[in-house]
Amino acid sequence: MGVFRDLWWYFRQEKRSYLTGIFLLFVVALLELFPPYVVGVIVDEIRMNTLTVRELMIWSVLLLLTGIAMYVIRYMWRIMIFGSAVRLGKQLRDRLYRHFTRMSPEFFHKRRTGDLMAHATNDIQAIQATAGEGVLTLVDSITVGSLVIFTMAFFINWELTLLALLPMPIMAWATSYYGSLLHKYFHKAQEAFSRLNDKVQENITGMRVIKAFGQEEAEKKSFEDLSSDVVDKNIKVAKVDALFDPTITLIVGISFFIAVAFGAGYVVREELTIGQLTQFTIYLGRLIWPMLAFGWLFNIVERGRASYDRVNTLLHVRPTVQERDGAVSQVAGGDIHFAIHTFSYPEQKEKALEQIEVDVRKGQTLGIVGKTGSGKTTLFRLLMREFDVKDGDIQIGGVSIRDYTLDALRSAVGYVPQDHFLFSMSVKDNIAFGKPDASMEEIEQAARLAAIHDDILQFKDGYDTVVGERGVTLSGGQKQRISIARALLMNPEILILDDSLSAVDASTEKGILKHLRENRRNKTTLISAHRMSAVEHADLIIVLDQGRIIERGTHKQLMAARGWYASMYERQQLEEQVARGGDASWS
Repeated sequence: MGVFRDLWWYFRQEKRSYLTGIFLLFVVALLELFPPYVVGVIVDEIRMNTLTVRELMIWSVLLLLTGIAMYVIRYMWRIMIFGSAVRLGKQLRDRLYRHFTRMSPEFFHKRRTGDLMAHATNDIQAIQATAGEGVLTLVDSITVGSLVIFTMAFFINWELTLLALLPMPIMAWATSYYGSLLHKYFHKAQEAFSRLNDKVQENITGMRVIKAFGQEEAEKKSFEDLSSDVVDKNIKVAKVDALFDPTITLIVGISFFIAVAFGAGYVVREELTIGQLTQFTIYLGRLIWPMLAFGWLFNIVERGRASYDRVNTLLHVRPTVQERDGAVSQVAGGDIHFAIHTFSYPEQKEKALEQIEVDVRKGQTLGIVGKTGSGKTTLFRLLMREFDVKDGDIQIGGVSIRDYTLDALRSAVGYVPQDHFLFSMSVKDNIAFGKPDASMEEIEQAARLAAIHDDILQFKDGYDTVVGERGVTLSGGQKQRISIARALLMNPEILILDDSLSAVDASTEKGILKHLRENRRNKTTLISAHRMSAVEHADLIIVLDQGRIIERGTHKQLMAARGWYASMYERQQLEEQVARGGDASWS
């Protein structure tokens, strides 16, 4: 029952609803004692031949009124208790979502998406059931059971009551044992479901890749194996669950046998009337629900405990990147100073960056080039504090980024990543994602700067065209330019283009860069690229190799140095000339 103790914070929060619901449950339990009493009285009067029509009508009307009262009160306690449970589910889902948004990338690298989704769905449902059906079952079974036993013992015959309850300790031991098995098996079943959930999410997202490589059958087999594992583990849960009802029914059946066998003796000795024995057996029948409910309670509680443990463990994970007390809340701005001595990703020994010393004045453009894996994206991620620099510092406007609040830092940055994520909503809403109150004129202006406005007008519904999940209905270049428009609409102090022009042709790239130079005066821009033409107009260009700066300067200075940059620039220019010549020869 530890899960009820764990949820005590919520029961205190909703104490009015729960106390009202519990009180109404108690009233219903009292009213349920009335019909067996009436049956006992009528049976005795029939045996004594003293029952009149008028008396029978009175008892019938009283029973009808009791039934109506129980109908109304049962409706009311359901609203109180189940309504509170639904609010708990919402509160936990909201808390989980807020927790996810605060987490650092490291958190998501270590956990599968499907597992996190399972926490927010199946686990929350199990906890909600504990706060609803679990509370109901616990209170109802204890209340009804206690009142029935009290009535049987004090108003009918305490000796017969004691005899009838002799098998109950066996049932208590059995249900406790089944409950511990349920906890173990249900925890494993939830983990199996998480793996299956993750597989489905991964395959749906990567369906085009699966088809392109002809791996449909292999993935079907993998899914079937995971699905079978989920079934096997849930069958183990069901097998234990299936033991509750037969065990309880057997114990209650033994209690009935004892009650009738010994009760008949009390009737013969005239220590009980037939009406009282009838009343006693009806009350004993009323005990079947509390006993069955107790078995069901163990099922609900163990499921809820396993799920609450999983969710609570997740909620107690602290983000690796945290704000300092008294951090600056003003939006970051000014010169950027990189002074990174060394940086390695968590649990990685290899250095991702080393001896990075760069100054970027406010309003300048910094170009970053280098081979794949040279550290370009890492530098940007550190600037946005997705990870913290432990050996070194990054400053904006003379203030360490660790001394800004995360909101103040990230509000200053417009980031266009390599992986262009678009949401399943209209093109207009995707562009306005960072500035929901933007006017249509502002949205179109941002689209023009990103050279995507004309493309959008060709879509079936223009700016109201709904893109598929992750933008699957758009080309790579269109997704890139919509992502750029989304960042430009925010007019950030610092714009980061992380290899964000790779999917557009050279002329489109040139047009976008021209628009940026014209419209981002006094705003800082950081561009990483594999095409040297994307950074040749930058105020400063650095060349990274294995996390180190091997060249720096303007385009003119680097070309004169005849190093890696010059060699790569000339090769790309030659490739572009060959490509243009090839196009001309075919025309």
